[in-house]
Amino acid sequence: KGLCPLPPLPAARDDTDKMLGGEECEPHSQPWQVALFERGRFNCGASLISAHWVLSAAHCQTRSLRVRLGEHNLRKRDGPEQLRTVARIIPHPRYEARSHRHDVMLLRLTRPARLSRQARPVALPTRCPQPGEACVVSGWGLVSDDKPGTKGIPESQGMGAPDPEVSHSHFPFFPQGDSGGPLVCGGVLQGIVSWGDVPCDTTTKPGVYTKVCSYLEWIKETIKRN
Repeated sequence: KGLCPLPPLPAARDDTDKMLGGEECEPHSQPWQVALFERGRFNCGASLISAHWVLSAAHCQTRSLRVRLGEHNLRKRDGPEQLRTVARIIPHPRYEARSHRHDVMLLRLTRPARLSRQARPVALPTRCPQPGEACVVSGWGLVSDDKPGTKGIPESQGMGAPDPEVSHSHFPFFPQGDSGGPLVCGGVLQGIVSWGDVPCDTTTKPGVYTKVCSYLEWIKETIKRN
């Protein structure tokens, strides 16, 4: 099952704001949400950005990835699910595993997604996010540090002012298991879940998101060449 947005928070971030304890979302209300699997096991979240392409975090790269679209509850089939293999895995050429710098990756699907109400691309940004903008993060992570989720944990959060010169931003916490998933602001993909401290219900450190607006040129050029 999924979890859906709570009311937006003010621009000033309180250090106790966490993604834990969100509410279940309506099925397929986040139609760009993608699940990445390795050998039948859930690995990471991701975002559908076109019929042929999925965007995720570079640290989610494995030798064998499968893409599941149109999902809501990973434990049962509802009908609109689509399974795709991956033709190309393209991490950012400057990705650093130790520091998680440039933690962004493109996946080209072997067959295009069948676009529908349940599987629809999210828009890429034309600008960087603004201070106080309400955003939603979603995925199939934990609703508490010992309880695995089966859909997602979207929750509206007020975002702090991002530094336009950096490629990562520090925003409220996200649960374990949501790596690679989308941070969406006003229907626009502004962030990719990169990393955070664990256990996430006790840490005082914010989650870190890759800023999609910093990688637009690389995304567009990579898609054009492939």
